Amino acid sequence: MQRSLAPERLAALVGRLDRAPAYRGLCLALQELIGDGRIPIDTRLPSERAVAGALGVSRNTVARAYAELVAAGFASARQGAGTFATVPMERRRAHDRALGAAKVAEGAIDLTCAAGAATPGTAAAYARAVAALPAYLSGDGYLPSGLPALQARIAALYARRGLPTRAAQIVVTSGALSALAIVARALSRPGDRILVDTPGYPNAMAALTLGGARLVGAPMGDPLGDGGWDLDAIEATLREAAPRLAYVIADFHNPTGFLMDQAQRARYAAALEAAGTRAVVDETLQATRLSEAPMPAPFAAFAGEAVTVGSASKLCWGGLRVGWIRAPLALVERLVAARVQLDLGSSLFDQLVVAELLDAEAVFAARRAQVRRQRDALARALRARLPDWRFRLPDGGLSLWVRLPHGSATQLAASLEGEGVHLAPGPVFGAEGGFDRWLRIPYAKPEAQLVDAVERMARVWSALPREGRRRPAAARPLIA
Repeated sequence: MQRSLAPERLAALVGRLDRAPAYRGLCLALQELIGDGRIPIDTRLPSERAVAGALGVSRNTVARAYAELVAAGFASARQGAGTFATVPMERRRAHDRALGAAKVAEGAIDLTCAAGAATPGTAAAYARAVAALPAYLSGDGYLPSGLPALQARIAALYARRGLPTRAAQIVVTSGALSALAIVARALSRPGDRILVDTPGYPNAMAALTLGGARLVGAPMGDPLGDGGWDLDAIEATLREAAPRLAYVIADFHNPTGFLMDQAQRARYAAALEAAGTRAVVDETLQATRLSEAPMPAPFAAFAGEAVTVGSASKLCWGGLRVGWIRAPLALVERLVAARVQLDLGSSLFDQLVVAELLDAEAVFAARRAQVRRQRDALARALRARLPDWRFRLPDGGLSLWVRLPHGSATQLAASLEGEGVHLAPGPVFGAEGGFDRWLRIPYAKPEAQLVDAVERMARVWSALPREGRRRPAAARPLIA
């Protein structure tokens, strides 16, 4: 599929050309839009004449801006076809080893994983699960759809959020990534397209391609603004690509932290219905709300045919490998059939533990208060020690999406490894690369560790050349 950008859309994205000369301002604006993913890679840019008319500048201005863009590696000119957005090769998917674990040196701070220690009360839940376990030992232990008591409790959570759900609509899985792999295997075929946000969560992107589908990136809006999703671009991509599935993180988007409001959910759902595209909604971070504002209704309340995945890992503990799928009843048998091709069921004991924890709202309130303190400690430290680094303070989720004032996040991450700080740079989160001015910094660690990490970042940052020419070191894996 070949995507193109309308001149009016480009003009709206560029806005005012504040820098003189105008060609330089246009080149820098386009560089930022392509680097941030708001103009996806391999999008055909409008003709020089069309851009000149839309921006009210001369054609020579646009021609020179395009030439500089090509010279900088942010565009390629194809004879007879036009000018296409790209990024320099070294910034495409650096540090991209998405799954697996690696050891870190003693004293190092690993911020590649947006997950923390177990929720207080987890040990007590394990003890209660041990007491409940003997009642199940006379059976074979295989439960491809899940433990009935846990299915019922998950269904009740959805009902309390305003989405009536029957226990039979729940399939318990071995984590959210397992759930996505099952959905992809059941609902997509080789060659199908799946719409994903860019930036987005790379491990999910990998899981979604297990059915042989191809990913189509839809750019998010300004990461430092308030809108979150560029619904105009999403609607255009849906019309052009006609994807079978759309992967949606409406609740505290990973990595940007945005929360989709009710009006956006309704508009997005309507666009999906018009395109004949089914939503696959990732609610892994839904329960990480840190403000007192009420949450919007679940995305599936607007898109009745949506399939939703969730997980106990972010709010309870990553060591509990329990996730789930909520689906229309008509799809459940198909999902279970796909699931048994991967495994025959999740750990029954872990399911007993999660069933105990899902009743512990007071425990979750304490966890949210802890995570809020960690978020605020990280934000204060960044503002004090690295005031030129920019970010939005999200109302939930487990990480900040931070923009560097200059240089390469990939090269900075490589330099930080020598200081014992491991971070995931922006290109990891791009479906097609880019985002090399961005870092994801999780705040799931204790406050003292986060402040220490920022101190180390500040030391390395102050010592780097402005454009940092150091080559990337060996990559750290991104776990969550």
